[in-house]
Amino acid sequence: MLCSWVRNISKIQKTTQIKTKCYQISEQLRYLRTPNRVHSEVIVPATEKVTRHEKSTENRLTEQNQSQRDVAFDFGSREAHVPTFNLAAHVNSSNTLQQLLSLGVDLHSIERRKGLGQFVLRLDFEQNVKPYLTFLADNGVSPDDFGQMITKNPLLFKEDLDDLQTRVAYLKSKRFSNEALQRIFTKNPYWLMFSTRRVDRRLGYFQKELHLSGHDLRLLATKEPRLITYKMEHLRKSVFTLREEMGFSAKELQSLVVRKPRLMMIPPDELVERFSYVHNDMGLSHAQIIQCPELLASREFRLRERHEFLKLLGRAQYDCQKDLYISPSEIVQGNNFYFVRNVAKSDLQTFDLFLKTR
Repeated sequence: MLCSWVRNISKIQKTTQIKTKCYQISEQLRYLRTPNRVHSEVIVPATEKVTRHEKSTENRLTEQNQSQRDVAFDFGSREAHVPTFNLAAHVNSSNTLQQLLSLGVDLHSIERRKGLGQFVLRLDFEQNVKPYLTFLADNGVSPDDFGQMITKNPLLFKEDLDDLQTRVAYLKSKRFSNEALQRIFTKNPYWLMFSTRRVDRRLGYFQKELHLSGHDLRLLATKEPRLITYKMEHLRKSVFTLREEMGFSAKELQSLVVRKPRLMMIPPDELVERFSYVHNDMGLSHAQIIQCPELLASREFRLRERHEFLKLLGRAQYDCQKDLYISPSEIVQGNNFYFVRNVAKSDLQTFDLFLKTR
């Protein structure tokens, strides 16, 4: 009896050892097939040795997954990939930038335009800038205007000085005065970027299309220098709109444009809306509009507010042959306070109440 009991115990121990070894091998195969998997189920080990093996394996997998998460969330110190350029960072080391600042140049405005910051930084003041300033001063441009001109068009320093002299000589041959040249170059520094042939074609277009005399052409170019270098497609549309859609005759168009050349730079659709309100709702004739072209240069909602307020007060009278006449030019003059006190003969509180209730 005792012998049989001892034999059974030895069999159980052998069986347990075999099962334990098989369990260990299967567990190792399982982890080799899925090395990145974290087991959520609880495994009850057969012996203390299996428990230690499982714990060590779980710890190793947990550490591996934690390191992977750390790598995934570790962005590190990375530099910005958006290219930036700031002239202010180079002012202390650049004599050219210091001189430009003393002239009143807005470096921030220049650096916002692509490529201009690098171009200005590479300039040498004595060789690349000073000769152009001398050229401008010799042609009547005040040193007080240098900063404004350079801010608008620093690419002027790319042009050849001999070409600039030729362009100025061309304008003088067309009898532009020194005062006119000063205004043209100050208000529109891009004019100097246009060749004499190109400027001649532009001036010829206006003279032929609007039937302008030499005096009127110079007056037009001096009043609004930007008009001569404006987009030709837009200018042709504006001429068509004024002549065909609004019905101005050749003589009326000539007078209108010379009086207010900026009208040709306004988008044609907006111009038609303003004309429609002034001509149809306010009842002004073509002749009255020509005498007061500022009406077409003013925004439509502003005209509507002021005309309707005058109409409410019974003062919307634009016929000079009748009493209580109000000149159309007065409608677009000054701010609301000036309009209410001097034109409408009312008070600002009443005008504000009208705007809220209309």
